[in-house]
Amino acid sequence: MAIIDSAPEKTLFGHPRGLTFLFTTEMWERFSYYGMRALLVLYLTKYLFLTGHVENVLFYPQVKAFYEMMFGPLGVQPLSSLIYGTYTGLIYATPWLGGWVADNFIGQRKAAIIGIVMMAFGHFMMASEGLLFPALSLLIFGGGFFKTNTSAQVGMLYQLGDERRDRAYSIYYVGTNLGAFVAPLVAGTLGEEMGWHYGFGAAGVGMIVALATYLWGWKYLPAEGLKQKSEKAPRQPLTHAEWKSVGALILLIIPLTLWWACYEQQGNIIALFADANTDRRLIPGLIDLQIPVTWFQAFNPFIIFAFTPFVIALWTSQARSLKEPNSMFKIAIGCVLLALSYVVMAFAAWHGGSGRISWLWLLAFFLLITIGEIYLSPISMSLYSKIAPARIISLMFAANFAPNFLGGGFLQGWLGTYWERMEHPQFFLMIAGIGFISGAIIWAMERPLRPFLQKTHD
Repeated sequence: MAIIDSAPEKTLFGHPRGLTFLFTTEMWERFSYYGMRALLVLYLTKYLFLTGHVENVLFYPQVKAFYEMMFGPLGVQPLSSLIYGTYTGLIYATPWLGGWVADNFIGQRKAAIIGIVMMAFGHFMMASEGLLFPALSLLIFGGGFFKTNTSAQVGMLYQLGDERRDRAYSIYYVGTNLGAFVAPLVAGTLGEEMGWHYGFGAAGVGMIVALATYLWGWKYLPAEGLKQKSEKAPRQPLTHAEWKSVGALILLIIPLTLWWACYEQQGNIIALFADANTDRRLIPGLIDLQIPVTWFQAFNPFIIFAFTPFVIALWTSQARSLKEPNSMFKIAIGCVLLALSYVVMAFAAWHGGSGRISWLWLLAFFLLITIGEIYLSPISMSLYSKIAPARIISLMFAANFAPNFLGGGFLQGWLGTYWERMEHPQFFLMIAGIGFISGAIIWAMERPLRPFLQKTHD
């Protein structure tokens, strides 16, 4: 079934014009999310959950009691890590709802607009101390309507079998991470220097720009991937082959969950480590200007932007010699690189002892983990886009976000509670071990799942 309105006009490296508007819209959503990621844990631990402010937070006693019922008495840092993990987790759980609504009722376009508006309101509500939890709720549900549907639309720009799809998702990933790079520099700096609420407000402005961008490119977006209720023909059930492919994609959730639990420590424990255990002077003794803590969250998207063209060039060269790894092996490489990044952090923490380590260790960490991300995240999105049946494409993209929900959220937050209970080198080695396990599972799965991860149906 053709799912684009007309022959696409190629304007970006031979790709449909709709790709430009989709990654620009996602760029501003990344600006808002990475603004939150740079600020949230620091905001909670250094300001909002301290005496004199925490009394103003609606539902705080109930939320704290809920977590303590599961984990026992919690100090400010463990509670903040759990709330951060819950936020980053649920924002990737609600895509199941957003995908189901889009596939069955309103389509990807309208669902994305609903998500943008909800997130804009959520960010502006963060400017009020008392509205922390209602604001986070709006951001969570808004993200659910937005994320799965814009990502699905990228794949819908291409016909079945179009080999440009993998590279389209990599281009999309670069474009979106421009917003992630700018967010800590703008929203993070405003939050640290002028007041936390200015940083959250800047993220809200980003979502307003996202809405304007999305509406501007409306005519270039793909047609809705749903069967309208007005049509009398019933939707065809999934075939046996399609169910096998869906099952294979769902199995991948297990190792990807472990990977994301390690990856998302960047906005949690790594942020706390950068604040308390890192010498942030640019060049000690020569240029003593300190790098703001929130700016470290810009390292990851900058490296994505800078290194993705080289990785794509490597894959292109490997493809010409028939040596390009398939999607599963690329994902396994991403797992190993993530694990090595935490080995670096374990050595740095051991080397630094009770003192502060050079910020260059963090740069090395971000370099390794981010190249691993380039190998894993856009490739997993492309894999789901290629293999998922078209009539449940948004729902299956929600499955692609399930590891972010389970691992990048709850498991990541729970692991963060061990930060104050373990020696720092031991903590980082624990995270590295989880990363190696995820890679081993992917490697072991590759051959058995290979027949089910090839597009053999429409």
